[in-house]
Amino acid sequence: VQLVESGGGLVQPGGSLRLSCAASGFTFSAYSMSWYRQAPGKERELVATISSAGGTRNYADSLKGRFTISRDNAKKTVYLQMNSLKAEDTAVYYCKVQRGTVTSWGQGTQVTVSS
Repeated sequence: VQLVESGGGLVQPGGSLRLSCAASGFTFSAYSMSWYRQAPGKERELVATISSAGGTRNYADSLKGRFTISRDNAKKTVYLQMNSLKAEDTAVYYCKVQRGTVTSWGQGTQVTVSS
C-alpha cells in the first residue's frame, strides 16, 4: 500500500490550496478515505472522510464550508480543496485508509498559511 500526498505549500491567509493523495497497492474504490492534519505540538486530528463511491462526506465541524473532500476512483486519488485558509490551518496534512484492522498513512504534505 502506498499513499502519496502532494499540493502543500506556503499560502497567504484567505488563499486556497488543493491537496492530492495518490493511492496504489489496494483496491482504492472499495474503501473510504480520510484526510487528517497535525499542527506543531498538537495531536493529529480528523479533517474529512469520504465514502468509497464518494456519496457520503463528513467533515470536522470547525472546517465545514471551507474544506471539500472528493475522489476520483479512476485515478485512485483523493483530494482536499481548502479555501479561505487561516493561520490555524497550518499543519502537515495526511491521507489515510483503514482496511479492516490495517491502517495506512501517507508521508504527509506541509501546509503553511502565513503572510
